[in-house]
Amino acid sequence: MVKRQQWIKLIEKAWTERSIVWLSGVRRVGKTCLCQSLGNIEYFDCELPRVRRMMEDPQAFWEGLTRRRVVLDEVHRLPNPSELLKIAADHYPAVGVLATGSSTLGASARFRDTLAGRKRDVRLTPMTLADLEDFQDPDLKHRFLRGGLPPFFLAKTLPERDFQEWMDAYWAKDIQEFFRLERRSAFQRFLELLLAQSGGMFEATAFARPCEISRTTVANYLSVLEATQVAHVIRPFSSRRATEIVAAPKVYGFDTGFICCYRGWSSLRPDDLGPLWEHFVLNEMQAALQGEPVHYWRDKAGHEVDFILKRRGRPPIAIECKWSAEEFHIQNVRAFRYQYPEGENIVVAQEVDRPYARTLAGVRVAFDNLRGLIRRLSHPARGCGTT
Repeated sequence: MVKRQQWIKLIEKAWTERSIVWLSGVRRVGKTCLCQSLGNIEYFDCELPRVRRMMEDPQAFWEGLTRRRVVLDEVHRLPNPSELLKIAADHYPAVGVLATGSSTLGASARFRDTLAGRKRDVRLTPMTLADLEDFQDPDLKHRFLRGGLPPFFLAKTLPERDFQEWMDAYWAKDIQEFFRLERRSAFQRFLELLLAQSGGMFEATAFARPCEISRTTVANYLSVLEATQVAHVIRPFSSRRATEIVAAPKVYGFDTGFICCYRGWSSLRPDDLGPLWEHFVLNEMQAALQGEPVHYWRDKAGHEVDFILKRRGRPPIAIECKWSAEEFHIQNVRAFRYQYPEGENIVVAQEVDRPYARTLAGVRVAFDNLRGLIRRLSHPARGCGTT
């Protein structure tokens, strides 16, 4: 069993802050294997009826434990999971609990309210750079085409049928069971179109007609995909200037393998690498930032910056994603800095071995690789300075 060290460290850190850790992520992203790879745990699979019966009396269950660290896998199968976890947090704080379950449960108001102040959230993303090292396969093009779900990444051949099987299971176990949507064909058509157009500006009317649904239904479907972590809605950064895009989001599919599948790619051309690199950078940022909002910026003249990170009390960080640093042009960042003069400008490119900085058209830009970007975001004081 591969030990995914980045995630093990994140869970261990979360346990130092709260006794309850909620681990979320899409199906087959590796939650169960990650839980089982932890040391000195007592593991319970809540899909098993005998396990659910053990937890019918929460007090007896918690008092009967033989270890101080417990995994409750698929906890949404319990009749009242939030009550079980609340009792553990309030009355058995010495027991470290790692719970996994449907992302829908984690997003529900009742679950959040019951466990407010009692848990830490860890969002398991598709495979990151650190995971590629743990799996001993650093080939980014392989990761782009197969995607970051471990079974798909490890498959001997391109698992084209597995992508559709995943979609079928997602509909049956995540959508119908929790959302009760009726029109499967319309929903799956919407998701397929969204994956094929991933990373672009989202316009509801562009999906309503081919899916034969209303704009209201489009918005509902998108909220379902966002709640289940299958779509990432990146909203615009703005201060409501008349020249800025202030409402239209960009929407990214959760995994490059599914994006390639629904774009019909069985191999990658050079022109495909840039967009997939942008998706991979976003995935890496989400793994590191764990819920911290990521935005993009665009003005009505068409200037666009891939990602904007705005932290309270600090100027916005502008991040551009380029497969090769030579592809970068200053116009978009310069237009952004005309509106927001202060803050770091970072170009993240896969071939940069050592970070460096250049001043282009009066704007200082740092060039770094993906690991360097994450270090900068994790330790802001080490940044490259202002414009």
